[in-house]
Amino acid sequence: MPISDAEKLDFIKRTWNLEETGAVPYVIQVGPPHHATTAFYDDDAAELAWHEDYHRGRAGIADFYMPNLKPNMGIGTLATAFGCPMKIVDDADPWVGHLVSNQDPGAARRIRKPDTAGHPIYARMIQRLAFLQANSPLPLRLVNVASPMVTASMIWDYTDLMMALLQYPAEVHALLEVITEATIDYVRLQLRHIKNLSTMGHEPEIVPREVGLRISDDTAALLSPKLYLEFAARYNGRLAEAFGGVVVHSCGDCSRVVAAMLEVPGLRGLELTIPQNTDWEAIRPAVGRVALSLRHKFGDHGPEAPDPVEYTRKILDCFGRRGVFIQTSTVTFEEARSLGERLWPLLGPR
Repeated sequence: MPISDAEKLDFIKRTWNLEETGAVPYVIQVGPPHHATTAFYDDDAAELAWHEDYHRGRAGIADFYMPNLKPNMGIGTLATAFGCPMKIVDDADPWVGHLVSNQDPGAARRIRKPDTAGHPIYARMIQRLAFLQANSPLPLRLVNVASPMVTASMIWDYTDLMMALLQYPAEVHALLEVITEATIDYVRLQLRHIKNLSTMGHEPEIVPREVGLRISDDTAALLSPKLYLEFAARYNGRLAEAFGGVVVHSCGDCSRVVAAMLEVPGLRGLELTIPQNTDWEAIRPAVGRVALSLRHKFGDHGPEAPDPVEYTRKILDCFGRRGVFIQTSTVTFEEARSLGERLWPLLGPR
């Protein structure tokens, strides 16, 4: 039933390339999300120990997961490098405070790109990467990479930013220009220090380096197609140009902006939280154009979660198998082993 990591990687690469493989690569995550909380943010040994326990626990799960380490520091690392205040908390990734509001939109033009040399938050990131690599043979994911719009939503008060897209577009573009260049620097800095890279993103799905960069673009669900094209697509395209492609993730209902997302230059894939999308037909134009990584974890459905195997069948009935990835999850490792045995005949190699 299970196959080697080399075989898994071959299926994964061919799926990104939209080849007919007979398989639908899938990953079963176990438990709630692992955050950069007080217990882990400053304790590299605790972070590594969590991963070692996790990998021991998921032994025997039939899926396309390949063991790796997530050097988690939260999605606000780049915003913190810009000077946003950060607060480490006990139950989530660090909270980040804003620097710009609509009381002084001109402050956006005074934001300067952080220097990657010697910045304390970057030094901390490099320290974590070094520790994990010195103490484990496993390859690393990237530290979380936000899209320019998501980073802007941390630097500029979130609600104010949504209004500023209409009221102060020039100031928003000025900020996005700086953020885009800083994002490229931030990723290149990581790539210089990661000796054994697992994926070009911070999630367990494998995005090979030749596919491009995976980014979290969760503001997409709030934008109209016109606003997405103006304030998101063009800057995500700049990241694609820098890294040979881009895979765009967004939670929330993105069905009304998928057509605009498909206009991102260099787009290689969309990663969507599929239960939150109300109009699957609006997503179908992506089939055959880019890869689709479709997520339905147990927390994505609400209290009345459907059977994950039957829900996966429903996804395949709508979107087919070519170029499709599935991400799902269970509460316990035993549930994951059981689910893997049920999903393998449906999604595994034929």
